[in-house]
Amino acid sequence: MTAPPQDSRSAEQLCGQPTACPAFHLPCPPHCPAAFLGDIALDEEDLRAFQAQQAVDLRHSRTHMHGLHKARQTLLRSGTQHGNRRSRGRWRGRSRSRRAATSRPERVWPDGVIPFVIGGNFTGSQRAVFRQAMRHWEKHTCVTFLERTDEDSYIVFTYRPCGCCSYVGRRGGGPPAISIGKNCDKFGIVVHELGHVIGFWHEHTRPDRDRHVSIVRENIQPGQEYNFLKMELQEVESLGETYDFDSIMHYARNTFSRGIFLDTIVPKYEVNGVKPPIGQRTRLSKGDIAQARKLYKCPACGETLQDSTGNFSSPEYPNGYSAHMHCVWRISVTPGEKIILNFTSMDLYRSRLCWYDYVEVRDGFWRKAPLRGRFCGGKLPEPIVSTDSRLWVEFRSSSNWVGKGFFAVYEAICGGDVKKDNGHIQSPNYPDDYRPSKVCVWRIQVSEGFHVGLTFQSFEIERHDSCAYDYLEVRDGHSESSALIGRYCGYEKPDDIKSTSSRLWLKFVSDGSINKAGFAVNFFKEVDECSRPNRGGCEQRCLNTLGSYKCSCDPGYELAPDKRRCEAACGGFLTKLNGSITSPGWPKEYPPNKNCIWQLVAPTQYRISLQFDFFETEGNDVCKYDFVEVRSGLTADSKLHGKFCGSEKPEVITSQYNNMRVEFKSDNTVSKKGFKAHFFSGNPDSPALSPPPLLPATVPLHFLAVPAARPAGSHDCKEAGCDHKVTSTSGTITSPNWPDKYPSKKECTWAISSTPGHRVKLTFVEMDIESQPECAYDHLEVYDGRDTKAPALGRFCGSKKPEPVLATGSRMFLRFYSDNSVQRKGFQASHSTECGGQVRAEVKTKDLYSHAQFGDNNYPGGVDCEWVIVAEEGYGVELVFQTFEVEEETDCGYDYMELFDGYDSTAPRLGRYCGSGPPEEVYSAGDSVLVKFHSDDTITKKGFHLRYTSTKFQDTLHSRK
Repeated sequence: MTAPPQDSRSAEQLCGQPTACPAFHLPCPPHCPAAFLGDIALDEEDLRAFQAQQAVDLRHSRTHMHGLHKARQTLLRSGTQHGNRRSRGRWRGRSRSRRAATSRPERVWPDGVIPFVIGGNFTGSQRAVFRQAMRHWEKHTCVTFLERTDEDSYIVFTYRPCGCCSYVGRRGGGPPAISIGKNCDKFGIVVHELGHVIGFWHEHTRPDRDRHVSIVRENIQPGQEYNFLKMELQEVESLGETYDFDSIMHYARNTFSRGIFLDTIVPKYEVNGVKPPIGQRTRLSKGDIAQARKLYKCPACGETLQDSTGNFSSPEYPNGYSAHMHCVWRISVTPGEKIILNFTSMDLYRSRLCWYDYVEVRDGFWRKAPLRGRFCGGKLPEPIVSTDSRLWVEFRSSSNWVGKGFFAVYEAICGGDVKKDNGHIQSPNYPDDYRPSKVCVWRIQVSEGFHVGLTFQSFEIERHDSCAYDYLEVRDGHSESSALIGRYCGYEKPDDIKSTSSRLWLKFVSDGSINKAGFAVNFFKEVDECSRPNRGGCEQRCLNTLGSYKCSCDPGYELAPDKRRCEAACGGFLTKLNGSITSPGWPKEYPPNKNCIWQLVAPTQYRISLQFDFFETEGNDVCKYDFVEVRSGLTADSKLHGKFCGSEKPEVITSQYNNMRVEFKSDNTVSKKGFKAHFFSGNPDSPALSPPPLLPATVPLHFLAVPAARPAGSHDCKEAGCDHKVTSTSGTITSPNWPDKYPSKKECTWAISSTPGHRVKLTFVEMDIESQPECAYDHLEVYDGRDTKAPALGRFCGSKKPEPVLATGSRMFLRFYSDNSVQRKGFQASHSTECGGQVRAEVKTKDLYSHAQFGDNNYPGGVDCEWVIVAEEGYGVELVFQTFEVEEETDCGYDYMELFDGYDSTAPRLGRYCGSGPPEEVYSAGDSVLVKFHSDDTITKKGFHLRYTSTKFQDTLHSRK
């Protein structure tokens, strides 16, 4: 499959052009909104549909509309949140708009067929919700949602800061977006947004709404009054349907309210003795269904059949049928399944070519699909097997008939030969749970000369260590004897798969017990674009990826904006004996967002010296913005000599070995002049290659290589190799030669780093170090951080075993020193982790994990952890969840994560969470958030991973995105 040179395509790339709507972050021009009406993106024509003064008000408000989208998402800080992670009140406060049907015929989708594309930024569970919502509309109406192939008009499911928003009806000239932001990926909300796509405004904007509801304007949030405007008569067609309080397109009573208990919309009269509820987001109402069927002129007879087995018949079967009947049945099963259709009774009026009364079967989703047969008379047709997962059955009569009519049954069968270059395969009944006792085998074949590419969109199959119960098996060929690629089960999506030939074999098996959501995969013909003569248009290097490719550059170059050409970049691999390096743009200010790495290599047994002639970067002692980092070695975890920023020139730096790594980073804010430095190397036996004196500022950075056998100015040789980096979550640390005596003149360090959010704990098992009251001779020092610049936790010596030492964070640094006199046995200690503690939120994003072995093992049972995340004064805390999988229970009573807007659990509660799927972003009202995590002693899950940062209060308004 040929695609632009990149790994995954954004919504903009799916549109085929870059975003041109930066103010509202909606893709696919020309559909840039002129304004928003709740969750509806309005174009200029929509604005003109309102009365003149109302349109003026809308235009006036649109300049700050994007900010209002954030402000109006008021967070309710009470109640348990589970599964959908949002309280009912939270949804009511969201932006929403219209339902009454559009009166403009160009906004109605031809034949009710709506092609769609789902952007690559959604999870498998979100994709399943989208499909469930589309199937809900299909089941009750005659609209059809279809994966887009080459249609010009289609919709794109994407995610933009407008949250939940979409246009009303079809738009020509490119695909409009349907944005499903965080907290919008719930079944009822997606059904609502699809209602806009189909062609409905909000119900309360109908021109006749004042006869049915009252708008309580004094309760509306300031600046949100425009969301309660009415549509013009010529813009809305109610199609003869009465006002529908139960519509899924209706606002709730307190939408855009100044307070949760203050109504903004109130029904004017009672229905069946009570004021009708409004704002449900559960299912289509009878009025929604009736109006959609009228808008798309659905036949009164027939239906959409989605079960795996079913039957249907001519009207009034077996008692004949009336004249002028028109019925359509749309049979739709899971992609990857086929349909067997059997007519068990056939008694229609017979005519030449079945001209008058007939039943017609088409192999696809609509009336223009390939014809499989037109039948009349009394002869039973042969069974019909679809080539895909849909059949269209249409019945017409021209006169009354006293015969029986017809009766048909169908059944979905999974598996079979799939001979096409791209498509979709899903487990039976997806996105609902697959059925028990199923065995499905698919044999995929693409065009000769290509490979089969397989990408998983969603995967959830009963978990077992050896996948013995339910599983998906993939083999590299066309039969069960082909080479096994893998047998998969559980909840993690398998990696992309590429066959070695044009064939791939898939087998899905379910037993008779536990059923899960199953899987959804895309297959396509895969070709190596990099093997073509032009190498995909890449100037230097071409890297093939599954379904696409990407360009890259040689060291010292970086990709140009067109992602194909290469241009000179900072950094590089340098082996010459002397030279210079400078910050990018020198002597002008360096640009933002640069990351430059120089790797300097001298001959074996040489050292490298580095000298700065000029140094000026943004920063201070923390060096968290712009900095230069120097290491001995070529990798990012090599021994660190220093991290430098500010305006003070670093001292001359000499490498430990014959190589050095210099890294420069700048953020996206303040830029300075940068640095200039020089390096020098050579044979240390040559006087001409001794360390150079300081050179004038016109000479760039040098490095010097000298033998590593003897430190300068010393007559003693020093043993090397006693610096340790410890990244395991637990283990043992001992002094050199343990349990024998440690050597003299020894200095060893241990830099312990654990999982973010988990404190390092050091527990001493034995202690025998030369004793002295101040531990001035031999000793062990422990620091609360990454190096000796961190606060000291203690200096230890003697034979008394110290109490356990606990760091405040995920790093601890140990330094053992022995002089040249007395030697003892030394020490033995174990390191482990403890969850919880206080962490500081900064502008730089940081991570927090539920347990130290996150990603390797499930969280342990019987855990109670508390983290207090604190921002500096004047700032709030922002939490963004990356992963969340905690044992599910209706009230989150077993395992759960709980958030409080303060330092302890007496603060207002932001929510309690369990289940699968990350919660929405959370913003604090104060400068701290308490995160509590509890697990019982039974079922454990993957846990959670969140990122936190500090943010200005005026940007948060104590809300969730």
